[in-house]
Amino acid sequence: MKINWGTAIVLSFIAFISFILYFVIQMNVDHKANHDLVTEDYYKDALNHQTEINAEVNANRHEKVTLEKTGEGLILHFPSTIDFKKAKGTVSLYRPSNKQLDFDLPVSLSDANLLIPDKRLLDGRWDIKITWSHDGEDYLQKESITY
Repeated sequence: MKINWGTAIVLSFIAFISFILYFVIQMNVDHKANHDLVTEDYYKDALNHQTEINAEVNANRHEKVTLEKTGEGLILHFPSTIDFKKAKGTVSLYRPSNKQLDFDLPVSLSDANLLIPDKRLLDGRWDIKITWSHDGEDYLQKESITY
């Protein structure tokens, strides 16, 4: 049976549209595809964006918090120029692939380092958001690591 070129083009379009519709329906029905927002209060967090920008500028003007992977876990080295007893804040660890693994740690330092235990960090990508204040100034540093 011979198919003329007009019929072949129409059949090609139908096959392509069917292919695309299959994947659109599959992504909407599949429960393994998680469509969560980054945060629950996305719009509320967006209102604080300028405050975050100011805190990042403050952090960039001073010595940054450095990260070091060790056998015990991840060590955050805070700047040596600050009085670590006055530093307060939070370290938020966000796992892009699984919302249930996200957690926050308070920044309460007994020395210039903060240890995140190895058992809390599974292998993979982590986005780290270090928010802290010292002497009335807010600081924000964002890092991404693969553990």
